[in-house]
Amino acid sequence: MKKLVLRYHFFVLGAISFLLNSCNSKFRVWVGTNNQQKIYNLKYGEHKRQKMDVFLPSSYSETSPIVLIIHGGAWKYGRKEHMILIQKMLFENNIPSINMNYRLVSKSKAITYREQLEDINQAINKFNSLAEKAELQPNNYIILGESAGGHLALLYGYQNPDQIKKIISLSGPTDFYSKGYLQSFYSKYSSPTIQKVVGTKFNRKNISEEFRKASPIANVSHVPTLLFQGNKDFLVNPHQGLALDSALTAQNIPHKLVFMENSGHAPRFFNKKKRDSIIYPNILEWIKN
Repeated sequence: MKKLVLRYHFFVLGAISFLLNSCNSKFRVWVGTNNQQKIYNLKYGEHKRQKMDVFLPSSYSETSPIVLIIHGGAWKYGRKEHMILIQKMLFENNIPSINMNYRLVSKSKAITYREQLEDINQAINKFNSLAEKAELQPNNYIILGESAGGHLALLYGYQNPDQIKKIISLSGPTDFYSKGYLQSFYSKYSSPTIQKVVGTKFNRKNISEEFRKASPIANVSHVPTLLFQGNKDFLVNPHQGLALDSALTAQNIPHKLVFMENSGHAPRFFNKKKRDSIIYPNILEWIKN
């Protein structure tokens, strides 16, 4: 018990140092009866969007991975509060987590998916500096993203296998480059958004190499991956999940595709039964095994 109290005491001290540096009045800390801790709006950078919520349950081992949660919103909308149900579920299952905001895509501000990946890296670096105080290991993360956040989770995870031990993608886009994508109806309505995300003109007849660089399917590495895909997803075509599943199978990379019948985009928002009986159990199993 003494060790547990010291863990939280020193983590709060480290977190407060960021508060003093940021002068952010919205920063707050909640400590529960069993020494659980929830730290809201901890700054990891100077931009107003560069904030994260850190939830530390009462009991976890030093080797426990911390789950880094990336919200969706078509890369240009959304906020971390949209993922609070998942963060609460992890907290209730004694899994430490970070739920982060990131800069949103903007042509006028020259923010693309690259800056969003930089934000993920910056959030990881900030928590790494506090990991010892929380009695957790640095660079020991499972990255979980939904929709556009799923795309960012996949891409960052595959590019940083030294930091990311596993990936979880819920309805995440995977391919902006292949012949299958270019010839699909899905590309007709998604390419204007993807063009802004990549920051390069989308030319179907002469596609830029930048769209391949932005595609998780073209960047896979040996990071175990859990995919959720609805068969009636009209925002992210089901072939996106199926194509990445095939690519992972071809390279013998450990993975699991949860292909949900009669399910649309991000089904956990709209179907409590699927959330509680399919999505959450699969997430917990993937994290713990």
